[in-house]
Amino acid sequence: MAPRSAGVLPYRVGHAGLEVMLVHPGGPFWARRDLGAWSLPKGELEPGEDPRDAALRECREELGLDLDGPRLVDLGEIKQRGGKLVRAWAAECALDPSAVTSNTFSLEWPPRSGQVREFPEIDRAQWFSVSEARRRMLEAQVPLLDRLLERLEAA
Repeated sequence: MAPRSAGVLPYRVGHAGLEVMLVHPGGPFWARRDLGAWSLPKGELEPGEDPRDAALRECREELGLDLDGPRLVDLGEIKQRGGKLVRAWAAECALDPSAVTSNTFSLEWPPRSGQVREFPEIDRAQWFSVSEARRRMLEAQVPLLDRLLERLEAA
């Protein structure tokens, strides 16, 4: 069975139009990558966990944002290049990217050094216009952005 993740794509509508918040993965593998590296905040489902619950949990863990109240916009599921299935929702919210605090993971770094270091799961979050988000997002996640636009236009 393919690994499964779930997440929430925060969005806001202001004088500059629609913007979405993306997160950049932390750790040494992503340190020098930018275009095509950003993602919606997401994480893997725990065994038996409901995807919506996992998405809300990941939003709390990665953004420090509790989205139990707002209406979630269903964006469906996509398959990433490595085979991972990502289930996503969007939520309109106001969030200061500088206030984002991420949980951490442990990694032996440098490789085969015997030194285990802690790295943030995400090293930064930022609001992007739709056109800039298309450039920054993982290519497989761009359809989620298109679906958000469709849902908002239909509302």
